[in-house]
Amino acid sequence: MASSFNKVILMGNLTRDPQLKYLPTQTAVAEFGIAMNRKFKTASGEDREEVTFVDCAAFGRTGEVINQYFQKGKPIFIEGRIKYDSWEDKQGGGKRSKISVVVENFQFVGDKGGGGGGGGGGDEGEPRQSRPPARAQQGRPPQNAPAQSPPPEAPFGEEQHYKEDDIPF
Repeated sequence: MASSFNKVILMGNLTRDPQLKYLPTQTAVAEFGIAMNRKFKTASGEDREEVTFVDCAAFGRTGEVINQYFQKGKPIFIEGRIKYDSWEDKQGGGKRSKISVVVENFQFVGDKGGGGGGGGGGDEGEPRQSRPPARAQQGRPPQNAPAQSPPPEAPFGEEQHYKEDDIPF
């Protein structure tokens, strides 16, 4: 039995445009934030709303696609894992920490009129196009480099590709 499990599923709107950077290994990294709203009633019957903000990072081809098709305000559905970072504050000397999400998979969300930022068909509010989990790709050239052929198919059991008609709901 596994001793731990780290999986998060979130749907919200981007709080800022993705920032695409490249690691020294030329692996793409798109950093962005999302906001999720929660509406609820208090014990006294008052309507309330709370907003949660989460920083996210997507690596490899996943990051490049998010950078290309998403901008501030666009909805996104993400799956990933929580990451904890800690460091010493250079100015104050104190310890700082931050929790963020490393995106492993995402889906376009929204209507065909551009609310989801591109991709396949779908009704408003439903996921538009599923992307299989992407692995970080080493040695990836910057965006303005000539296009390369797609990577070879994954070995059996690693990634599965489904068409919308294959999904029973």
